[in-house]
Amino acid sequence: MTLLVAAVIVHDLDNRRVVLLQRGPRAKFAQGKWDLPVGKSEPGESITETAVRELKEETGLTVDADALRLVHVIHGARGVESPNGFLTVVFAAHEWSGELTNNEPAKHAQVAWVDVDAIPELFVPTTAAALHRYLTGGPSVSTDSWTEQHKTDGR
Repeated sequence: MTLLVAAVIVHDLDNRRVVLLQRGPRAKFAQGKWDLPVGKSEPGESITETAVRELKEETGLTVDADALRLVHVIHGARGVESPNGFLTVVFAAHEWSGELTNNEPAKHAQVAWVDVDAIPELFVPTTAAALHRYLTGGPSVSTDSWTEQHKTDGR
């Protein structure tokens, strides 16, 4: 079964910055790398509900599900917790409430506002591609590991 995931780009247009988190040393994957606020969908939860919940759980910021704008879709052939693939739906939010806080210090080393011209290079590749494509108006769909999988299984 494909894992369903939501990610949120909280974009402060006036100050040209986005919310990022840095994965901590005990994170399940990508320790030390930067990432978007992102998380798995729970059973019976819509993808927008997942986005709102995960953003609040990780950063303390609240967004209205109706204000989320679909900006990118990542389809991965496999992932750490998803050997059968994952689909990450990436939303942008330009309005939010609350103060930015690291609500999950066991998972994240830090949560920060980062200038759009200073995005760290040490970033989870799939969400880095989605963020850069969003910021530059590039393609809104990306795939990960499909070419390699097809080469190894003979397709």
